[in-house]
Amino acid sequence: MKSKLYIFLMLLIIGCTRITESNFSEKSKIDIKRLNLVEKLITEDIKKNNLPGAVVLVGDEKGIVYHKAFGIKNPDTNERYTTDDIFRIASMTKAITSIAVLKLWENGKISLDDPIEKYIPEFKSPEIIESFNEKDTSYTTRTATKKITIRQLLTHTSGIGYDFIDGKQSIKAIYHKKKQSFMKNGVMCFCDEDVTIEQAVKNLADVPLHHEPGKKYTYGIGLDVLGYLIEIVSNKKLDAFFKEEIFDPLEMNDTYFYIPKEKENRLVPVLTKKDDKWKIFTDERFNINYPIEGEKKFFAGGCGLSSTISDYYNFLSIFLNNGKFKDKTFISKQTNDLLFQNQLPGIENFYLLNYGKGNLKSESFPLGHGLAFGLVREEDMRIGGRGSKGTLYWGGYYNTSYFADPEDKFIGLIFKQTQNISDNSSELFQRAVVSSIVK
Repeated sequence: MKSKLYIFLMLLIIGCTRITESNFSEKSKIDIKRLNLVEKLITEDIKKNNLPGAVVLVGDEKGIVYHKAFGIKNPDTNERYTTDDIFRIASMTKAITSIAVLKLWENGKISLDDPIEKYIPEFKSPEIIESFNEKDTSYTTRTATKKITIRQLLTHTSGIGYDFIDGKQSIKAIYHKKKQSFMKNGVMCFCDEDVTIEQAVKNLADVPLHHEPGKKYTYGIGLDVLGYLIEIVSNKKLDAFFKEEIFDPLEMNDTYFYIPKEKENRLVPVLTKKDDKWKIFTDERFNINYPIEGEKKFFAGGCGLSSTISDYYNFLSIFLNNGKFKDKTFISKQTNDLLFQNQLPGIENFYLLNYGKGNLKSESFPLGHGLAFGLVREEDMRIGGRGSKGTLYWGGYYNTSYFADPEDKFIGLIFKQTQNISDNSSELFQRAVVSSIVK
């Protein structure tokens, strides 16, 4: 009875909260009254039990203008979300790995159109799948006529698939079979085993491609391959390279592959709903607590990081400031400009793996993609609510997401930590933030 009363009082407090002028930096482009819609949307979702809670942030190129936590993060203890909670950001790792690759490129260490086999010989002579026998998982292939390049790995056009979430059952089955020789759980993304990214990439390099390199957009483990490339070229482990080249310069002090002991209590649990009640999620395929448990050796450049919402704001802010962070150059303006250029024109029938409630399917990928982010194209603006042309966006497996508008200079992030639920709060959040911008 006490716990029910506590939850009711907390929801009542949330519902009565309103944004005030003190939440905002001076000369913000954001209409405060309109941004109240963000609180209304999230609060209503919590009251309707559609969402357990979330942490949201809105900022501009100068700083954070709104930052707030909502709801209960642990139904077992009734702990509430806080603004400094640490979340598994999964595929939001990809943009960080991409920028690390571009820093190597800026320094003349690599060319974006280098074939990956130059650094990882196991990718020499890639094969493309032609047929698959479901009974014994045997398959036939043909040799690709083109080589896989670093640029293709950055833009998901290499033809490489995506492990346990691949949209093609044959590719998924082949990954699973090959991983059984060196992984117990058979999941590359969220690994707590005594395995390195070098071992995984080398062992999986001969999984057949979906198609010829450069022909289509196929969401895949290319950024994990590039994580290993960074280790080869820099002669450093990926976590060390990230810390020295990205996290320290950008003051991302709470972003890790594996969270240190003194901060483990800040990692939020992943929640799901069962019998209309929020429960802590578990997955038989992998240890959901991989950021704080296990061997802590697997640095997955495509999905392995955990972070706070304010750390990720720091990262995104450089792209609204011509590559600078606090007036210090992080990447050159020319490199920064390059990030807003769509790399997909001319790619036929490209597709994206679309996450849904128990429903993983392939369908047309409606937007553009740059060297590090998804991009809103001019022709996509007719959809509405997505921001200006060139708006950067992406999200993660556990329902974290972001967008950064280069024209109107604002950033929005919403961090949740859920699985197997139907939820459109991220889309509604983006629409509310976009509509609050005063031109």
